[in-house]
Amino acid sequence: MDYRKSAEQVIEKIGGKENIVSAAHCATRLRLVVADNDIIKKEDIEEIDGVKGCFIASGQLQIIFGTGTVNKVYDEFIQIAGISAASTSEVKQQAAAKSNIFKRLIKTLGDVFVPIIPAIVACGLIMGLTEALNFMNTNGYIAINTNGYVFQIISLLSSAAFTFLPILIGFSATKTFGGNPYLGAVLAMFLIHTNLQNAYTVATEGYAQSFSIFGLYDVHMVGYQGHVIPIVIASLILANIEKRLHKVVPEIIDLFVTPLVSLLATAFLVFTFIGPIFIYIENAIISGILVLLTLPFGIGSFIMGGLYSSTVVAGIHHMYTVIDLGQISQYGYTYWLPLASAANMAQGAACLAVAVKTKKAKTKSLALPAALSAMLGITEPAIFGVNLRYTKVFVCGAIGGACGAMVASLFHLGATATGVTGIFAILLHLHAPLQYVISMAVAVAVAFVLSYLFGYKDEA
Repeated sequence: MDYRKSAEQVIEKIGGKENIVSAAHCATRLRLVVADNDIIKKEDIEEIDGVKGCFIASGQLQIIFGTGTVNKVYDEFIQIAGISAASTSEVKQQAAAKSNIFKRLIKTLGDVFVPIIPAIVACGLIMGLTEALNFMNTNGYIAINTNGYVFQIISLLSSAAFTFLPILIGFSATKTFGGNPYLGAVLAMFLIHTNLQNAYTVATEGYAQSFSIFGLYDVHMVGYQGHVIPIVIASLILANIEKRLHKVVPEIIDLFVTPLVSLLATAFLVFTFIGPIFIYIENAIISGILVLLTLPFGIGSFIMGGLYSSTVVAGIHHMYTVIDLGQISQYGYTYWLPLASAANMAQGAACLAVAVKTKKAKTKSLALPAALSAMLGITEPAIFGVNLRYTKVFVCGAIGGACGAMVASLFHLGATATGVTGIFAILLHLHAPLQYVISMAVAVAVAFVLSYLFGYKDEA
């Protein structure tokens, strides 16, 4: 492969050097921000040697070259274009500046929650393992001492991230909003302080202590365990107060005054006024989604499972982390993740059908690895590189996802964590592995058969 020639052709098809704003690359994709998306020739780009797919998402033109290849094409690209190398974060910031307010909101949510997903995944996997060991021990398949030292350590670790989730969110959110993340962590610690009544005990014990605010309403001295959105809003308020104070407080006393006033002001604002409002909003959202997903005969999950891949195309799927974490905090499981997993598996199966049926070597070489990637939870190569190019294939994948999500709903299937979908997500469903396998098998079978029979045919 001639990397320089491919880079030259990319520059030509995106409208020349003058249309390039910035360029970066990730593990598999060349990520470009261009001045005018309308003059991009996507179909021509996809025919360039080495290109495995091309799509526009999150304000970026993303061209899939694959691991190893993209680095070499990128080096040639920036040399020919006469631009300096940029990091993926810099490109994302420039792309975000061109986005509308809704997409900027979704990006912000992604920036808040993506960094803490590894902690959630790790603890969720450990939780799934402890539940599986408990199940096997209770039913006589194995004999272990669940009161022993090793099991107790593992059990404590499994719930650590969820017990102190507000602290993780407070740190990450405050950092994202431009504030001191350690102040964000302290604010979150205050909101789940041990001297406050634990939120999980209110349903059985009622409110232990309340204060009247000007005789208008009562503020209950209850912690924010199990809440996500109020912590994000609190972090936003804290960061904005802190940044404003940095501008007006004299430097000689800034170190003392700004953190003190920021924390005090935010604590009273959140606990007295803002927190209760967003607790109500969050509970309404989480409850509404649960009602949707538990509609009779799995109808709600069928609809959302079918639409899920379209939200990936729109680049708004990062917002689902809020749903996952909110459900885990309130119910112990997320009923949304099995739906997402079914959708991803189905798009992978639809892509696999293309790989099996096509006689074109280039299409097959693109579709096979993309299908595997989707079944492991990374769907962009399959969706943008293959399925959307053949619209019926994408629709067949969506139908498969809808069917798999419906079955998961009928099983009342929930995951112990978020961040992992597809094949390896079975580790988040060790309490119900058979139900997970059946749900995913339905998604894969429906998507593969429909795509093979009706979705794809080789073009002359």
